[in-house]
Amino acid sequence: MSEAEEQRWVTVMLDKLAAQESKRVLGDDELAERAARLSAQYFEGRARPTSVRWVTNQNTRWGSCTPAEGSIRLSHRLQGMPEYVVDYVLLHELAHLLVPGHGPRFWRLLEAYPRTERARGYLEGVVAAERLPHPPGARGD
Repeated sequence: MSEAEEQRWVTVMLDKLAAQESKRVLGDDELAERAARLSAQYFEGRARPTSVRWVTNQNTRWGSCTPAEGSIRLSHRLQGMPEYVVDYVLLHELAHLLVPGHGPRFWRLLEAYPRTERARGYLEGVVAAERLPHPPGARGD
C-alpha cells in the first residue's frame, strides 16, 4: 500500500469513527440490560454481572472484569463503535465471569457469537490506525 493510499484509508476510517461517535451512547443501565440479554442469548443466562459500566480510565484495554466482584467495565473508547463490537467486548467480559483466563474453554464460549472474528478485526484496525504517524495538520495539529 502506498503512503497516499494508506493516508486515504486512515482518513476514511477516522471519518467513519467520528460519524459513529456522534450517535447516541448507551447509559450504564442500558449497558447492564444489554449484558443480561447477551448472557441469556449466548451463555444461557449463566453470566450474571453485579455491575456493568463505562469507565474513562482504560486507555489500553477495551474492557475488564473482576470475577470475584462480578463487575464489568468497558472503556469509553468503545462508545460510538458498531453494536457488534460493543457486544463482542461485553461477551468477552461476561465469559470471564464463567472462565477466568483465556484458555481453550474461554474461547469456546466466545465461538457462540458469530461476529467474534469480525469484531476482533475491527478493534485491531482501530489500534493499528491509532499507531500510524499523522502528518502535521492532518488532525488539527
